[in-house]
Amino acid sequence: MDLDRTTPARRPAGRNAGTQSWRDLLFLHWEVPQEVLRALVPAPLEIDTYHGRAYAAVVPFKMRRIRPAWSPGTWGLNFYETNVRTYVHYQGRPGVYFFSLDANSRLAVWAARWGWALPYYYAHMQGSAGPADASGPDALQTYTYTCRRGPVHSEVSYTTPAESSSAWGTAQPETLEHFLLERYLLFVQKNNTIHVGQVHHPPYRFAPVQVNQLRDGLLTAAGIETGSRPPDLAHASPGVDVEVFRIEPA
Repeated sequence: MDLDRTTPARRPAGRNAGTQSWRDLLFLHWEVPQEVLRALVPAPLEIDTYHGRAYAAVVPFKMRRIRPAWSPGTWGLNFYETNVRTYVHYQGRPGVYFFSLDANSRLAVWAARWGWALPYYYAHMQGSAGPADASGPDALQTYTYTCRRGPVHSEVSYTTPAESSSAWGTAQPETLEHFLLERYLLFVQKNNTIHVGQVHHPPYRFAPVQVNQLRDGLLTAAGIETGSRPPDLAHASPGVDVEVFRIEPA
């Protein structure tokens, strides 16, 4: 299906429902058989594919300065998050479907479950940045994220290219990176009805990264078995500032 992948990136009219800052994102993607995802995604949603290939992702990152529109500008909630997602479309609109979202903030979990009906879970999460291998723009940087939700454990260590590297850039339309990263709509089934939420932010500045160590149980917990194989693609982004708009029936 030929989908409009440009319009969702435009800012909706009117006031946002809140603002957020997403920092130090890691995108780990695995190609997954469509029939596996089809069994896990609500029937009204169609699996979105790139040249016939479907993907699932694990995305750990830092959530910073999370606040609703009515709150003072000096107030903001900070926490770590890891989401497990795939790509779908509904009535010609491409977006994301979340299997799970783990956060180490009970308030954030409660608010997202109550306000957005998203499958948030409280988890013990940590993130750290190791010492750079040099100083200045030519330094490589290593990051580590860990997430533990009961018996489910995820840990990843990765190294980003040097700040001065030409590997950093933005995704061009119709590329696989654009298909995977530039997603502005999320779909969720709420009261047996598909709802849609929208975010708005500048395009990601990203680069491919080297995964040094990976142990992930989040995909398995979602019902997706990868046989412990490494991700097919791994990208990092320093982050974006985000406007969040209200969820509504799609």
